[in-house]
Amino acid sequence: MSSGAWIFGYGSLVFRPCFRYREARWAILRGFARRFYQGSTDHRGVPGKPGRVATLVAEPLVWVGGRAYLVDAEDWEKTLVQLDIREQGGYLRLISDVELTHGAKETVPALVYIATADNPNWLGPAEPEVIAAQVRDARGPSGANEEYVRRLHAALEDARLVDDHIDSLVRALDAPDEAQARRYLTSGR
Repeated sequence: MSSGAWIFGYGSLVFRPCFRYREARWAILRGFARRFYQGSTDHRGVPGKPGRVATLVAEPLVWVGGRAYLVDAEDWEKTLVQLDIREQGGYLRLISDVELTHGAKETVPALVYIATADNPNWLGPAEPEVIAAQVRDARGPSGANEEYVRRLHAALEDARLVDDHIDSLVRALDAPDEAQARRYLTSGR
């Protein structure tokens, strides 16, 4: 690892990397889909009221877009310590090939953090409206859960990377929830 190694981010690392890197490129990881199935009680929620954050689930015929960061060898260990703390809520490390885009196309091995269904913070699948309600109400030390979803959505849109799951969550967040609708209807407007 004399020159460095790649890290692939598909959640908050897309818009808020917490480490030094030499290069950042948009990239895709084949065989996975981004889903908001992981609970967060340490960043975007609290115990008893978890937020929902992104993880990857295996889906052989799809791909997920994100950011790949080239980290210099001298920064690698420090970066891993930072990321292990950041991703401590149920994420595991794996190495997978990612395809760098938006420039010279190449495939590189990259470190990826993935939360699996067997961790204690796993919330699992739910309808977009259910996930949106949880996201709308959750807040943790890193801020509002809704901000996380919207910032990730905006970053992916800026890169012209389509993600139907996030699109459906943002549509659900933009729709008034039942409590908001009731307040509106009873306010006489």
